[in-house]
Amino acid sequence: MAVCEVCGNDYAMSFEVVAQGVTHTFDSFECAIHRMAPICEHCGVKVVGHGMTVEGQFYCCAHCARAEHDGAAVADSA
Repeated sequence: MAVCEVCGNDYAMSFEVVAQGVTHTFDSFECAIHRMAPICEHCGVKVVGHGMTVEGQFYCCAHCARAEHDGAAVADSA
């Protein structure tokens, strides 16, 4: 068993996520998202889907990216 680094639950079915060479241990996807997902620079939601980056900043969608970058020509993926 391993302890979740977010909630502290000692869980037999925990899992590890390796990101940028660092191993993280979680007991649920909810905790993994809480710790690992980027946050939209405009509206503040956790970016769980594809999202996008503009000038190194994360956004949940093109609408938020345009709002922060004065109508920049960005579009959601088709």
